[in-house]
Amino acid sequence: MGYDPKNPMEGRITDLGPPYYGKHLPPIIANNKGKWLYHEILQPGVLVHVSETGDECYTVRAATCRLMSIELIREICDIADKHCGGYLRFTTRNNVEFMVDSKDKVQPLLDDLKSRGNKLPVGGTGAGVTNIVHTQGWVHCHTPATDASGPVKAVMDELFEYFTSMTLPAQVRIALACCLNMCGAVHCSDIAILGVHRKPPMVDNERIGPVCEIPLAIAACPTGAIKPGKAEVEGKEVKTVVVNNARCMFCGNCYTMCPAMPLADPEGDGIAILVGGKVSNSKSAPKFSKLVIPFLPNTPPRWPETVSAVKKIVEVYAKDAKKYERVGEWAERIGWEKFFEKCEIPFTDKSIDDYRLAYDTWRTTTQFKFTNATAKFTG
Repeated sequence: MGYDPKNPMEGRITDLGPPYYGKHLPPIIANNKGKWLYHEILQPGVLVHVSETGDECYTVRAATCRLMSIELIREICDIADKHCGGYLRFTTRNNVEFMVDSKDKVQPLLDDLKSRGNKLPVGGTGAGVTNIVHTQGWVHCHTPATDASGPVKAVMDELFEYFTSMTLPAQVRIALACCLNMCGAVHCSDIAILGVHRKPPMVDNERIGPVCEIPLAIAACPTGAIKPGKAEVEGKEVKTVVVNNARCMFCGNCYTMCPAMPLADPEGDGIAILVGGKVSNSKSAPKFSKLVIPFLPNTPPRWPETVSAVKKIVEVYAKDAKKYERVGEWAERIGWEKFFEKCEIPFTDKSIDDYRLAYDTWRTTTQFKFTNATAKFTG
């Protein structure tokens, strides 16, 4: 059958790709699309959206672990079947939201969630810490410099009171990416935990020929640090690659293309902390996060150094920032040099700017604040 432009859906195969999103919308959402007047946060984790039609949609937000068992997924579905007509949604930061169409359905839903202990804690709205968005980590990724679920669990155990309340000056978004390829939102979160490699890839000359397409490994390097080479293996000359260590940025792209160039290293791998990113365009423009702690060790299972650093930043921000001021806005108001001092973060010459080779953003002016944290640079 030919294509009929007057009847474009006739004969069309529609079971390819994702289904039309509209069929999954709760009736109250579908009926009021484009008609919402305003929303309010009634209490931590509970929102109401009011439509111009007079309809009200009540949302209960609960935290979930990003990597879930089938049992937990089925339990969440059972809750949605019982209270929400079978509908639920996940936020971009791994919260699950249950939506009901009347106020009298909210408390039974809250009671049900509470009866399950801290399995699905309610919160993550307004001026608090929402769920940490994170990547795969050691569970599933092939190039991680740190785990994802482990540090996230350890950090959120310490910050849990900020998830279930709204006592901070503004919302605080925390993200974790287990390597610089950054499947997480560490570039635009208030506080970011980033896994970093510090050593170039090792080259297994014996394996590289049989398991790799050498031209692809060379082409995968964004800094041109890999070139063809030759090596001797068991008395025979074989084709391999040579890595220019000075040019390597430890991204792991070569390992993605070539499993004979592993990058993981127990001593070289660790965690960096970045601060000050945001997506919001209110009060100030969106911001990229800035590197403030270049390296913390991988210390599973609880990562105490990372947990301590993040908790210190949140607590100092909570006491010192003005209302509605995001972490990056607070740091810029007091001065980044003062931020290091208040948060008791060691200040080095590398802290003057946050990206190597960033010639166009390097701080070349005299606008440098000499504080106790930067005293060793005063001469």
